[in-house]
Amino acid sequence: MANIGKFNTLRIVEPSDHGLYLDGGEHDTILLPTRYVTPDMKIGDEIGVFIYNDSEDRLVATTETPFAQVGEFAYLEVISVNERVGAFLDWGLSKDLFLPFREQGDLSFTVGDGAIVAVYVDEYTNRIVASTRLHRHLSNTTPHYEPNSPVHVLIYGESPLGFKAIIDKQHRGLLYYAETSDKLEPGDQFTGYIKKVHANGNIDLRRDPAGRQRAQTFSAVIMEKLVAADGCMPFNEKSTSESIRETFGMSKKAFKQAWALLIKAGEVTDRFETEHLTLRSKWNGQMFIEKIPDHSSKQQHHKG
Repeated sequence: MANIGKFNTLRIVEPSDHGLYLDGGEHDTILLPTRYVTPDMKIGDEIGVFIYNDSEDRLVATTETPFAQVGEFAYLEVISVNERVGAFLDWGLSKDLFLPFREQGDLSFTVGDGAIVAVYVDEYTNRIVASTRLHRHLSNTTPHYEPNSPVHVLIYGESPLGFKAIIDKQHRGLLYYAETSDKLEPGDQFTGYIKKVHANGNIDLRRDPAGRQRAQTFSAVIMEKLVAADGCMPFNEKSTSESIRETFGMSKKAFKQAWALLIKAGEVTDRFETEHLTLRSKWNGQMFIEKIPDHSSKQQHHKG
């Protein structure tokens, strides 16, 4: 059976002047329009498609990938607003996603705004629609995450304790203020890490991985950035958390730990420069992290 608003694997049953018909089970045949048909598709093949309603409310298939499926949450841009019925959102498909006024609560939107919404099938119209009433749609099941597992995080609000988050487009979580120095806003998305899963299904998050794993993970990131920058990157000792986050994707604390690990391993060195001097101690000048050149190949060549 084809599930509306989800990815499905359906069998091609017959050709059409407008594309290919797929076996939709109790939904009968579902059209895959010609613009999504590729030369390698044959009768009897099973293909992966997303099922949704077209502009005439008929079920159609697409090989496009929406930003969210039914049962998930996403931060979407408002494309247009109809003053009588509601807003329409870009969700990655040719037909925009409808956000009715009744599902906007106390919010109001104009073109270009971002909206954090749940995607669901309206039980009365059987159409896929969006809702800003997030708590009605957040999963109440207790997820099975291991501590320090990486997850997708979407910030949707704040509480007295921290930032409210949607995890992996389904579950509720909280990123405590003590876990980050970043100034986060609703709509911000990033990779976070599981700190603890409570019996009631609530999840505590970390902004960065914990312990030595964090240092090892981020030391690899620093090395990758260094190589891309020809082995040298300028930062001074008063670099802001924001600049470090923007450049390396980590907190200042995590950066220092990863950097220290690389220095200890002999992978990088730090040097401090003034206009005329290069010193191996702290100085009120420019600070560089620098990748130590690999001379092993040259030495081997010399021996030969």
